[in-house]
Amino acid sequence: MAKALFGYVSSSTPAMAAEIMSLRSRVDQLEATVLRLRAENDRLSAAVDDTPLTVGSIVDEREPALT
Repeated sequence: MAKALFGYVSSSTPAMAAEIMSLRSRVDQLEATVLRLRAENDRLSAAVDDTPLTVGSIVDEREPALT
């Protein structure tokens, strides 16, 4: 079964061979996207200030209500 998932079985028709090539190409694209998103996530995570938000810090930044 695992060999079939990786396309090791011989393709009996040209259509199957084309589909396997297409699927392999899509997998390569998705793996590249995952790597790009992980790198972007790491970059964004490093840029985030780890100071936890508190109610006091949020209240201090609010504008006074109109009365």
